[in-house]
Amino acid sequence: MIQLLFAVLLAEASLTAALLFKTPLRKLAVLVVDRLKRGRHAPVVVKTVAGVVLALLASTLYSMSQISGGASDSDSGSGGGPTPTDQVLFSRHLLEACLMGYSLFLALVIDRLHQYIRDLRVFKKDLEAVRKHNKMLEETKHGNSEDAKKYQEEIAILNKEMKKLKLQVQEKIEEVHVAEDKALTIQKQSEGLLIEYDRLLEDNQHLRDQLMSIDLKLSSSS
Repeated sequence: MIQLLFAVLLAEASLTAALLFKTPLRKLAVLVVDRLKRGRHAPVVVKTVAGVVLALLASTLYSMSQISGGASDSDSGSGGGPTPTDQVLFSRHLLEACLMGYSLFLALVIDRLHQYIRDLRVFKKDLEAVRKHNKMLEETKHGNSEDAKKYQEEIAILNKEMKKLKLQVQEKIEEVHVAEDKALTIQKQSEGLLIEYDRLLEDNQHLRDQLMSIDLKLSSSS
């Protein structure tokens, strides 16, 4: 029994050391504990073994209490101390109880270390995913800034062209106004010429009428 408990305690100590220190054995240790905790029948077996160890520990403690009670009774009855057999049995039970207690304690330590390592791995994966996401966002933001810069340059070029077109349109509008002013001037001049032409026609007609009256007078006098 003691040799078995020593072997179990040594195996648990080795597994604990493998989990504590970051060595290539840590992955193997985590894999072993994973199978012990997440296998099909492994959790039942582990719980059963832990229950048996607890029962043995309780039985050993009870035996120690009986030996201690018997020794005290013999002490008070006969005045002698505990017998060598009782001392050997008590020491053996004490060693077994200590080994079983240490074994259960190391099993609890292994379980907690395994859980912490798994949580740490999940946290690292999440952190890496967040870093990748932030990197993608930064790259996207950088790309968007470059695109925005290109768009701003194109908008600036278009604004310059629009300004040039506005100036050209303004020049054309001014030319149209000038042409309209010239056309109005020519129209006024033509209206003046028409009026003058009408006046000349009236004068011409008046002169003809005078000439005809003079001719009539001359012909009648002759």
